[in-house]
Amino acid sequence: MPVSYDIQLIAPAGYPHNPDAMKLGVERLELAGHRVHGKEVLKRRDLRFAGTDAERAADLNALADPTTPLADIVLAIRGGYGAHPVLPLLDYDGLRARLGGAPVALVGHSDFTGLQCALLARSGLPTLGGPMLGPDFGAPELDQLTWKHFWHALASEEAQAGWDVPRPASDLSVEGTIWGGNLAMLAGLVGSPYFPEIDGGILYVEDIAEPPFRVERMLYHLLHAGVLGRQKALVIGDFTSCRVAEYDNGYDLDVAFERIGAAAGIPLVRGLPFGHGPAKFTLPFGVPGRLDVADGRATLAFSGHPRPKTP
Repeated sequence: MPVSYDIQLIAPAGYPHNPDAMKLGVERLELAGHRVHGKEVLKRRDLRFAGTDAERAADLNALADPTTPLADIVLAIRGGYGAHPVLPLLDYDGLRARLGGAPVALVGHSDFTGLQCALLARSGLPTLGGPMLGPDFGAPELDQLTWKHFWHALASEEAQAGWDVPRPASDLSVEGTIWGGNLAMLAGLVGSPYFPEIDGGILYVEDIAEPPFRVERMLYHLLHAGVLGRQKALVIGDFTSCRVAEYDNGYDLDVAFERIGAAAGIPLVRGLPFGHGPAKFTLPFGVPGRLDVADGRATLAFSGHPRPKTP
């Protein structure tokens, strides 16, 4: 019998700019046998946000309330902008007490990276970077890698993601805490109480619609802040809709990554399917794992990630 999960929707950032995608995402999840709760968040509007700061914080703080049933999966509906003003409003002690060790998977990407940083830094809670309701499960064409790997990660005590490295890379085998996500969100939280201190980690990054010089500048910010040099490897995800200008004169993302890799002095592995493109792995934020690169193939294996119990 197929596994059936209770899925709680949260809207911590922007409101649905594409309601049809949200509806399709719900339909696909329910057709697959899952129970989707919290659909009322899809109707909230406040300026460009899916509700006021307090309403959006309440989505997460409800998870700290012992009288509220816990879902198996807590799924962000979309990204956008909105995490930063919510961070001071979260009940970190309550979330730690209720969710620490609980079989609940909090999942999202993009702006959700800010919440992932804060939950690990303030509550010690690992989360998952992965698909969201509208952009991914509600896409016109459901990406099969995204769909299959999501359920694989949730069902597996030890999960892995494997991909072909697009450019020659030295063989590599490192172990460390896997973490990362949207580069702008990571760089924007450095130096704040919401940024986790991770040494010897495997950091993955992605972003959208950024020119190469801004990507390099954000990575240099992580380097100058002492973050990047403490990692064992930097894994490059999708940098979609990159804006290259004539003035760049041959300076593109490849050059930017080469420069930052040399400056940081750590291995750099490219080609990870993760970010704002249609194909993305579901990856942990804050659990141990291993990165291996050999013969042009990279494998990221991990365990101890938050996942629901098998019914």
